[in-house]
Amino acid sequence: MLCLSALAPGLCAQPQQPVASQQPAQQGGLITIESDTQSADNITGVVTALGNVRIVYPARGMVATSRQAQYYSKEGRLVLSGDVDVIQEGGNALRAERVVYSLDDERAVAEPPQGGQVFSQMVIRQDQGQPLPAVTPLLP
Repeated sequence: MLCLSALAPGLCAQPQQPVASQQPAQQGGLITIESDTQSADNITGVVTALGNVRIVYPARGMVATSRQAQYYSKEGRLVLSGDVDVIQEGGNALRAERVVYSLDDERAVAEPPQGGQVFSQMVIRQDQGQPLPAVTPLLP
């Protein structure tokens, strides 16, 4: 494994280190990436993790697993692919083949496996005493 700093110009190659960490550009917060192999390109700013990828993002209460992850530091974008599972504190979950997450605007787009569907589970909470909005069914 490598110790990678995607936003800093240098890399620290320490094969015995069990975890690689990055500091996202916006909102701060440590992101920890564990995988079988990792590489970084300082020219493009792309960090690639392959095999048994596990990402922990404590600032968002999120843990994600996938077969591959690519962090595009210049764009503030994280792309997870291959059996993606994202679990967030409080019970939110997402399962897809590919998830593209923008760190800057905290937006995710999930794509299903071929012939399959995306699974998401969201816990809906009442916000500080205000009632939940009424839902109108689309079908009669």
